[in-house]
Amino acid sequence: MNKQPLAMTVNGHERQLLVAPYYSLLDTLRDELRLTGTKKGCDEGDCGACTVILDGKPVTSCLVLAMSAQGADVTTVEGLATPDALHPVQQAFIERGGLQCGYCTPGLIMAAVGLLQENPRPSAEEVKFAIGGNLCRCTGYTKVVEAILLAADRMASTC
Repeated sequence: MNKQPLAMTVNGHERQLLVAPYYSLLDTLRDELRLTGTKKGCDEGDCGACTVILDGKPVTSCLVLAMSAQGADVTTVEGLATPDALHPVQQAFIERGGLQCGYCTPGLIMAAVGLLQENPRPSAEEVKFAIGGNLCRCTGYTKVVEAILLAADRMASTC
């Protein structure tokens, strides 16, 4: 197996590793960097469980070749919180009950963070559209939308 060098910034840390050219960003994050918060759901880009922020945009990491992230900035769910506090989206998910089994939660949170970076004051309809690629069998989405809107309010009031 011919592995190739890959350099990228993951959660604020420069990372250099060797990866096979066919490896997805998802597999690289989980298997090589041991960042297992990013979940492997369908492995076809349909469920959103593997959503990460790549150069400021939410992407389904199972569809991104790791080598295409050369020099990129990647944020996973592990990179959101600080040692002192959860990210406002994470905190709002807890407070509003926007999670149940939790498998889809990291992807939903990352999609929400991506939305709020681009649109700090989304409407409920814009939130629903932004998380439309994230499947959840447990929550029914109402509490997820409430959590994202709560986080938006809190983040806007601290700016």
